[in-house]
Amino acid sequence: MGKGASIILCLAVATLITLGLVVLASASATWDSSSDQYFHLVRQIIWVLIGVGVMVAMALMDYRVLQKSTWYLFALVCGALALCYVPGIGDEAGGANRWIKLPVIGRFQPSEPAKLVVMVALASWFAKYQAETKSLIRGFVMPSLILGIPLLLILFEMDMGTAAGLGAAGLLVLFVVGTRLRYLVATTGVAIMASIAMVESDPVRMERIMAFQNLEEHKLGVGRQQWLALQAFGNGGPGGMGLGNGVVKQMNLPEQHTDFIFPVMGEEMGVFATMGVVFCFVLIFLVGLGIAMQAADRFGGVLAMGITAALIIPAMMNIGVTTAMLPNSGLPLPFVSYGGTSMIFSFAMIGVLLSILRRSQAARATEMPTVKSKVLEVRL
Repeated sequence: MGKGASIILCLAVATLITLGLVVLASASATWDSSSDQYFHLVRQIIWVLIGVGVMVAMALMDYRVLQKSTWYLFALVCGALALCYVPGIGDEAGGANRWIKLPVIGRFQPSEPAKLVVMVALASWFAKYQAETKSLIRGFVMPSLILGIPLLLILFEMDMGTAAGLGAAGLLVLFVVGTRLRYLVATTGVAIMASIAMVESDPVRMERIMAFQNLEEHKLGVGRQQWLALQAFGNGGPGGMGLGNGVVKQMNLPEQHTDFIFPVMGEEMGVFATMGVVFCFVLIFLVGLGIAMQAADRFGGVLAMGITAALIIPAMMNIGVTTAMLPNSGLPLPFVSYGGTSMIFSFAMIGVLLSILRRSQAARATEMPTVKSKVLEVRL
């Protein structure tokens, strides 16, 4: 992994951002002369610029600073997640209490920074106890608590999509570092049963599952989003109908600029654009995996793996939902969907990956003279 990896990573993100802005200009149009047609586009551009600044700052920073402040960040994020339950601060939307309103910051989704902070906490833990990953307490119970506390706070906000994505990323980290498989299998089974029980006790979620099983029957109700999404993909075909010519968005496709921007892209830009999005996420995954494998230390390796999973799994879930392969979960598509919190902290995670890559390159550069001198000594 060298400069080429950072270039590929940045190009993949830039491509996703560009496609997202182009489609957002079309998807967020209101066709109302009395309102600002490009309101969402302008705000998204502002968030992208802020995100780029955050990414650069994180890339230039030594990622090991995060390890030193792990538990302060963890407590801060858990506190922010808890504020979602406080009347007057928590802001309910779409049947989930995933937002908070703060005086200076404004509307904010604390589960987005939680993704990064949870991965920092897991990486910090396993860096400290790397020889005890097979033990029950330090290899499974304590990491499960680190993952489980914010996860439960998110889950009981009824934000099951984010909870599922973060939980899957966390379990992947535990699997990669070497936690015993039987512990992970048992945990996964319990999580699945608990999720089924929560869905069955929630009429809104249960309706979504029923609609997912038969979209045609529920196309005028709960299944409307996914049914219209499939129509959009069908209309687009290989080449698309052209920017601004989409039909489905004019049929009041819910969340067409956020969770369901991918079908709008498919209808107007065609299958080549949507496959390009998938390819960009594949590149991010491969580069992230390479950075994790060549990190200079244990903390950097685990953190890079966790960040990569925290970016890719929600993307896979969003694409699965919009193509009707998964039940509706309300997750945005990273770097493409409209949204400030998701955009800024997705950029932050890319910045941390770049920081890990820079430090690993610097570490190898300092090792090379020592290796060459030893080889010379042997030859002499």
